[in-house]
Amino acid sequence: MTRESGTDGVGGVQARIPRQSAQEPGGRPPFLTDNDARLSAELAAVVSGARRRAVRDGDRQIDTAHLLHSLLESDPEVRDLFAAEPQFSRLLGYLVQRSIGYGLRWQGTVEDSGAVPVVTETEGFSPLAAGAMEYACARAARRGGGPARGIDLLAAIVVDPQARAVEVLGRAGIDAGGVFTQVDRRLHRSI
Repeated sequence: MTRESGTDGVGGVQARIPRQSAQEPGGRPPFLTDNDARLSAELAAVVSGARRRAVRDGDRQIDTAHLLHSLLESDPEVRDLFAAEPQFSRLLGYLVQRSIGYGLRWQGTVEDSGAVPVVTETEGFSPLAAGAMEYACARAARRGGGPARGIDLLAAIVVDPQARAVEVLGRAGIDAGGVFTQVDRRLHRSI
């Protein structure tokens, strides 16, 4: 069987969340692939987990709530930040129930605060999630050029009050601004 362009190689079925092309419009290198050198191995695993979660949830794009859920599942440093939160189990409950209740109103809509240009669906990420990935890489570069870590992405997804991750945190009783402050403190201690 020959593989048709734009298919996943399984009977001509289109991938729900396609991978990045070799070059984005405007000359920027792709940044949302699992093997991006700007991402730590842990963060690449988070992106893969978020992609699987989006597909399983029937969502067309990875959004910041997918990223938050995957960070909490896969990244011990991020999970450690929330361990002292009395609302941590409530937060996990909201994220787990996304596909059966809480997040159903998000299906078929694009997560976008209007702060960044609309990202096409072929990139596989909501505009806010794509912006968060860029922000995480920029934070890591400012810190010394190492790859972005999960904690960089956590800081990135809590800075926009329109992010779905911020909404979920708020519903769980966790202040996104407080999370950002904790991340900054932790990063400054580790420098």
